[in-house]
Amino acid sequence: MIVCVKLFAAARQIAQRDAVEIELVDGASVGDLRRQMAATMPELADLLGHVLFAIDSEYADDPTKIPAGADIACIPPVSGG
Repeated sequence: MIVCVKLFAAARQIAQRDAVEIELVDGASVGDLRRQMAATMPELADLLGHVLFAIDSEYADDPTKIPAGADIACIPPVSGG
């Protein structure tokens, strides 16, 4: 399956785009997505260990399975004061 991942903050700046399409096997998990993104987008590899993913507006950890057609967001940590 091909998933569209919306990128925010630093991930968007590094990738220089708002979203990316990533090919995954059916039944893939968030951890699989994280690894596939690092492999296909090495410029994001360092950041991907620290990002949160949300599936259909709910935060999801690495074991969470990604359903077909899911709305996926990649949310880097933010800092400020």
